Amino acid sequence: MNLIDLIQNIISECTKLKNTYVDEKDLIADWVCIFSHSEEEYQELIRQANEIGEVIETTPTGLIYKFGEPKLLKIRMPDATRPEIGDVDFTTDYDQFKNKYLDNNKFTLIKREKFEMIELKDSAFKVRVYFSSIPPSKLRGIN
Repeated sequence: MNLIDLIQNIISECTKLKNTYVDEKDLIADWVCIFSHSEEEYQELIRQANEIGEVIETTPTGLIYKFGEPKLLKIRMPDATRPEIGDVDFTTDYDQFKNKYLDNNKFTLIKREKFEMIELKDSAFKVRVYFSSIPPSKLRGIN
């Protein structure tokens, strides 16, 4: 399993999901998260990520790396609630986006302490997509 190929695959699949439901086609991926499905897979993904990125945050669910394009990469620990391969957070004009899409039942509003985000899921896809009120890179002070 090659980390770069996996990231590109997740971004490609997330773009397909986004483009199925969202009119805005040129949104930028700010964050990509890989969902590991075993401890062995998690350790291998961490090993590869350590070769190309710098850990900037340790969370209860995994490590976050300063990456490049996209700006952030998260390797998520195995989690039975995440059977997909990963997710991407796309940057958008959040308030306008929220008003336009939140009525669609494929979109769910998720409120966090410092921000909120909209989740897009469709069981026909093996990924999830997010649109945050504050891009994840900005929350972490990365330009």
